Amino acid sequence: MSAGRSDAPPRVRAFAPADAPALRAVFASSVHTLAAPYYTPAERAAWAPAAHDAAQWAARMHALQPFVAELDGRIAGFADLQPSGYIDMFFVAGDCGGRGVAKALMARIEASARERGIGLLFAHVSLAAEAFFERAGFNVDQRQTVERAGVVLRNARMSRRLAPAS
Repeated sequence: MSAGRSDAPPRVRAFAPADAPALRAVFASSVHTLAAPYYTPAERAAWAPAAHDAAQWAARMHALQPFVAELDGRIAGFADLQPSGYIDMFFVAGDCGGRGVAKALMARIEASARERGIGLLFAHVSLAAEAFFERAGFNVDQRQTVERAGVVLRNARMSRRLAPAS
């Protein structure tokens, strides 16, 4: 265990407007670190460019109302669940991979879905996150491409039907 790093599990909480800049940093870190083995530098730069509109990002986070995962006293990841069952964003900071952050976020999404009567979860999942989503019970419905800033990125539409709460 390194200094400043505990074995405490991640804590998942509701989004607060002041979180927006830290969530942007998590997003960029995730794309440029965890997705690096799967996407070229040009693909990652188009997906998460260094220059961005902070007000637009804050407005998007406010609209999505993501769950926020904290680890060792800092924001380590975030994910949202829309009323349709769509998970629009699901990101873990580059230096927090493999520490249970994604698992904690997925558990909160599943609990929220059950509370809200959502029976089907679906997402457009990066190549980097595909194995995690498969371990979480999602199946690939379709391979697809998306365009960001003129660059084509590969991903998969994945879904999971939730069993009713017992």
